[in-house]
Amino acid sequence: MGDAEATAGPTPTPTPSGPTAAPPADGAPTPAAGAAPGPHADVEAAITKELKKIYDPEIPMNIVDLGLIYGFAWTGDEVTLHMTLTAPGCPVAGVLADEIKLAMEKVPTVAKATVEFVWEPPWTPEKMSEFARRQFGYL
Repeated sequence: MGDAEATAGPTPTPTPSGPTAAPPADGAPTPAAGAAPGPHADVEAAITKELKKIYDPEIPMNIVDLGLIYGFAWTGDEVTLHMTLTAPGCPVAGVLADEIKLAMEKVPTVAKATVEFVWEPPWTPEKMSEFARRQFGYL
């Protein structure tokens, strides 16, 4: 998986920050844009802007609007992105993780970025932003 340090493992307890904050347990759609209030809100907004430039290789939509971003965890100026994929067996997971890591590290105050894939809750089309759901005919 290259230098992206992408990992898969048990679902972490998401911090209450990030483009989607903690995913709701009831399966309700998660908002896909903007950072949650908190000490890293401005940095997370800048990261989210960079992540919106990255498109799923199989679906013509960016990873933020697809609802793949579940949140951020911070240790000082190092950030771990908790995200999912539309399918656990995605063959480009490593390449995508590398691209995401590089995008996050473009933000000046991010010293190191890590991508962690999580599978709970699983991705469903309901996690997409209203914009993405409209584009794909879900609304």
